[in-house]
Amino acid sequence: MRLLKRLYDWVLHWANTPYGTPALFVLAVAESSFFPVPPDVLLIALALGVPRRAFRFALICAVGSVLGGIAGYGIGYFGYEAVGKPIIDFYHGQAVMARVESLYTQYGFWGVLVAAITPIPYKVFTISSGFFRFEFGSFMVASIIGRSFRFFMVAGLIWKFGPPIKSFIDRYFNTLCIIFVILLIGGFVLLKYII
Repeated sequence: MRLLKRLYDWVLHWANTPYGTPALFVLAVAESSFFPVPPDVLLIALALGVPRRAFRFALICAVGSVLGGIAGYGIGYFGYEAVGKPIIDFYHGQAVMARVESLYTQYGFWGVLVAAITPIPYKVFTISSGFFRFEFGSFMVASIIGRSFRFFMVAGLIWKFGPPIKSFIDRYFNTLCIIFVILLIGGFVLLKYII
């Protein structure tokens, strides 16, 4: 826990340097395949520092995360035993892997999208997707939608409400993601019956 706290503080320190934006991109790439601290931490700090650039920071974060997701997919597809399995074991992600496989088997693209948005560790999701040979196009679309939603939601809340929203995001982030997924799927189900 002490190591994780030190990593968290190290990530946050980039917000007070001229390299905050490049650090956000690198962190988003790394977190998608192996790094333990989510990029939301630095995204929130940067967006609070310059709220008018919040959406730009979200875009940088989303692009980095999707590119890192491709690397994670590659790890699962081409190097699971050598690289992917140690990462999954480090995060105790075997049960999460089984859940990702179950979501994909039952719901296809929608299962992948849900996994990309919800608090399932994204690195476990990306490596699992490659390991289980999920269809790469669906993986990419779900990753782009899911990761973009996640980071733009954070940026939008900060842009709209400013510093007071930080503690709300910290406390209810997972719940907000789950509510969004329910609304998203409910909307598509409703459209299916209306049209």
